[in-house]
Amino acid sequence: MDPNAGGPAGAHEAIDRVRREVAKSVVGQDAAVELALATMLAGGHALLEGVPGVAKTLLVRALARSLDLSFRRIQFTPDLMPSDVTGTNVFRMSTSEFAFVPGPVFTDLLLADEINRTPPKTQSALLEAMQERCVTLDGVAHPLSESFTVFATQNPIEFEGTYILPEAQRDRFLVRIRVEYPSAAEEDSILARYDRGERLDSPEAVGVAPVLSAEALRALRAEASAVRSEDGVRGYIRRLSEATRRHEWVLVGASPRASIALLSLAKALARIAGREFITPDDVQRAAPPVLEHRLVLRPESEIEGVTPSEVVRAILAETEVPR
Repeated sequence: MDPNAGGPAGAHEAIDRVRREVAKSVVGQDAAVELALATMLAGGHALLEGVPGVAKTLLVRALARSLDLSFRRIQFTPDLMPSDVTGTNVFRMSTSEFAFVPGPVFTDLLLADEINRTPPKTQSALLEAMQERCVTLDGVAHPLSESFTVFATQNPIEFEGTYILPEAQRDRFLVRIRVEYPSAAEEDSILARYDRGERLDSPEAVGVAPVLSAEALRALRAEASAVRSEDGVRGYIRRLSEATRRHEWVLVGASPRASIALLSLAKALARIAGREFITPDDVQRAAPPVLEHRLVLRPESEIEGVTPSEVVRAILAETEVPR
């Protein structure tokens, strides 16, 4: 593992090595993998949205393996309690004292599977940990890993018996990543490899190996944060957010936190591309995953079948691009 990124070209090569390792287990899903990596470089968290069986869990496991990070998974259910996520204090008879027993949130990469199937109280416990990057219990703060990143999954089709994330909680996720069906060629490849006996569902079994250290990931995050942005590009980001707030189809538009998220993701995408500055193209690529899940449409717009994706596309088409 190379502990140093080594400048823009080095950063591009380091990320490319990670992508090649993930591809040993995850066939296709190139856009989702790149967005997941960009989310980590930006220091954010991601909602993974896709039907069951499209490799959402496998993608996160392969990322953890290639980045040499610890991985935990929580299956969110209606009876899950906050302490099942964060941990609890347990009385030890041997010492006559309470001792903290960490929950699964104490890891590097956490997969919150079907986060919308657990009640709001448990959702909030996780989201507080995401925001503060620590767990406070009985007045004592327990810090989380510097690499702590949450990938929360949602099924975009089945909503019966679920607890939809409120707008304020969705806003805590830097991006929403759509994990789509594979192409015909990709699915043919998946079937052929399984037919040969390859265990694609096990990153270790197919040879996914650590190629980047936690120290190198921290260095890449610092480099992504240092990517330059010109006044015109930042103004473009502001105008995009403002346009969501006054659009006729939108009830609640993007907040300043969304503008910051758009800037952060654009910087990460620029760094992955090997550049030290962001361009309007970076902003346009970052806009859909950053903005779509944050928009609340007017009821009449939803009745007419308008989607947040259509709103973002319209705004990108209407907003002047800086030269």
